[in-house]
Amino acid sequence: MTPRPSVPPQLLSLVASAIVLMSVSTAAAQDAGVRCDVARPAAALPDPAACQSAVELRVPADADADQRAQRLVAVAKTRLQAGDQDGAGEALDCAESVLAGRGNATSRHALVRARGSLAYSHGRMPEAKALLECALSLAEAREARDAIASDTNAIGSTLRRLGDYRGALQAFTRSLEMQRAQGKVGGAVFNNIADVYREQGNHEEALRNYREARRFFIEAGKRKDAVHALESMAVVEMAKDRPREAARWLDEALGIYRELGLRDYELRTTGRLIEAALAQGDIAAAARWKATGLAVAAAHPDPLPAVFQWQVARLDRVSGDPSAAAARLRIALADTGDYESVYIELLQELALAQEALGDRAAALETLRRAHAKALKAAGAKHDNQLRWLLTIFQTAERDRTIARLEADNQRRQAEVRQRTLLLWLTVAVAVATMLGGWLVLQRRRQRERLLEAARLARKEEALARYRREAGALAEDRQLLQALLDSREDAVCLLDAEGLVLAANRAACTALGAEPRGLVGVPLSERLSAGDGDALRAALERMEDTTDQQLDLALADDRCWRARLSQWPQGDGLIVCELSVPPVAETADTTIGLPSGTSSARTPDAPVEQGEALAGAGPSEGAATQDTRLREDFRRSLVELMLSSLEAWERSTGSGRLELAEKSRIWRVAVDDGRVRARAMERYLGLSRLPQNPRWRDVVRTGYYVLEHCAMDADVRERLQRQVDTVLAYTRRSALV
Repeated sequence: MTPRPSVPPQLLSLVASAIVLMSVSTAAAQDAGVRCDVARPAAALPDPAACQSAVELRVPADADADQRAQRLVAVAKTRLQAGDQDGAGEALDCAESVLAGRGNATSRHALVRARGSLAYSHGRMPEAKALLECALSLAEAREARDAIASDTNAIGSTLRRLGDYRGALQAFTRSLEMQRAQGKVGGAVFNNIADVYREQGNHEEALRNYREARRFFIEAGKRKDAVHALESMAVVEMAKDRPREAARWLDEALGIYRELGLRDYELRTTGRLIEAALAQGDIAAAARWKATGLAVAAAHPDPLPAVFQWQVARLDRVSGDPSAAAARLRIALADTGDYESVYIELLQELALAQEALGDRAAALETLRRAHAKALKAAGAKHDNQLRWLLTIFQTAERDRTIARLEADNQRRQAEVRQRTLLLWLTVAVAVATMLGGWLVLQRRRQRERLLEAARLARKEEALARYRREAGALAEDRQLLQALLDSREDAVCLLDAEGLVLAANRAACTALGAEPRGLVGVPLSERLSAGDGDALRAALERMEDTTDQQLDLALADDRCWRARLSQWPQGDGLIVCELSVPPVAETADTTIGLPSGTSSARTPDAPVEQGEALAGAGPSEGAATQDTRLREDFRRSLVELMLSSLEAWERSTGSGRLELAEKSRIWRVAVDDGRVRARAMERYLGLSRLPQNPRWRDVVRTGYYVLEHCAMDADVRERLQRQVDTVLAYTRRSALV
């Protein structure tokens, strides 16, 4: 990029002096009326009749001078949009000759405004600013609000080109306010504001304003301007090092350019797509865009845009063909004027291609040329800024000399009024500040009191709910314990991790524990080391199986046959029945089956635990209703798990692994070098949900998120409602 020249301190002091002098002369200029002398000498103007014939002006024979001049200005604008700057200048000279120093305010304003646009297109920013300020004065004199807003916007553009970004933003803001007051907001002012932010490196503000510009262009039916804004957004994304997003927008812009038949813009956008592909390291995609652009260019004899040539040359060099890149760059340099900004980039790319070819001397010479062009461009910009500042200074000096005596008298009178006003203003501001501070403080305290009261109410409500749930759970556990103690065989109720939730007396005796001594203890602690691992592996498989059978050895070498089956109500709990293995099978094995091996059920296997506890099977109609309730229950589990994870991520900014680790509800393991919570991930989709889901762990996850995460009241209420829904399903069919 071209280095931006630093502004000397002397120039800054000159700017400050000019601003002070301009502020002093503002009042006198307002009283004196519109004063802008931009008329050209009559000797430099063409003959009116001859120039109208040369321009081929077609107007009615009875048209007056103002109508002819306005038509000539329109011709000049058309030529300027087509890039014919010389033709536009001839048409404006003819319009001024037709007016001959007369004409109404509308004609004079149109002529001066068009001359300002022509100077802007030539890059003569100080001259353009003076002409546009004169046009603004003419528009203000006749109170033409649309023209005032447009001229202010144009002045902002010249200030941006002169490097005065602060003044440019102020001008654009004034223009936008006037447009909003009239209800006629256009996209051009937002596009200009975005250009300022982009040149200052404020990419986020630039993108926001480009989006606004594009929206207004689309509403106004200006598709060409809208797609230009979209292309500018892509350029900002490239500056932010986000080529993927830029490529998406450029691809959309390319389609619109093709519809509009704008070949030059289409090729320019194709070049930017090559740049985006190279930024992503996708050489193949860049090659495809190159082929697409060359195919379009082959159908037209016009020279290729410099941006497209530049990016194709980059692709050739990166692809290992620097000679083709150098040849293409030389053609592009010959077709590109040295005043264009891309000329320096073309020289720099040519130097890289020459270096790749091994011609370091030529590369060094090319870099010298690029550096010289950059310095020249910086110097020209610096000279423009200096000329503009000198113009401001000279104008201010002239106005100050004319209005010095009158301004001195007015200044003395104003000082007295200002002191009086300042005194009263200081008192009013102090009182207003104190009152405002007191009101803000009271409002903040009231808000804090309301929030605290709401929080306490929610807390009390939650505590009451938890107490009710705890009481109901205690009653259910007592009923379950009584039911298990009524059985003579050894039975335990386990959770999915192997923790004993309930055990009858026979199970405590079989496992060598005191009555109630197994509750809250992992069953694997009573087993040998190898069989403890086998039990844990079997428990992991229980989510998708009905029952399993395996032989387990206790720590004292006693052997028991354990039959694992699902709790019939489908809540993820596991019933473990212990029995002495047959002598014949014991003789054929060592202590139980190999760790983790499940035995097949035999024809004389005991009746399922669900049948023993639930009794006779339901009727066919009841089975259909149970199936429907079970599907609703499974869907509610998945929704609760997804809502809990979403609330956790929004509140903490961390993911599912952190939730599993901190809650200690779900197991986290290393799988193929990756840390995963596989059991938890199965509950995030209905298709992956286990046949025997661990609904208690899902509910515990919801309560953990409710307790430890800060969230909005509606989100908290929705999550609590989902927890209550799951619990309601479980109470219909579960004892615990």
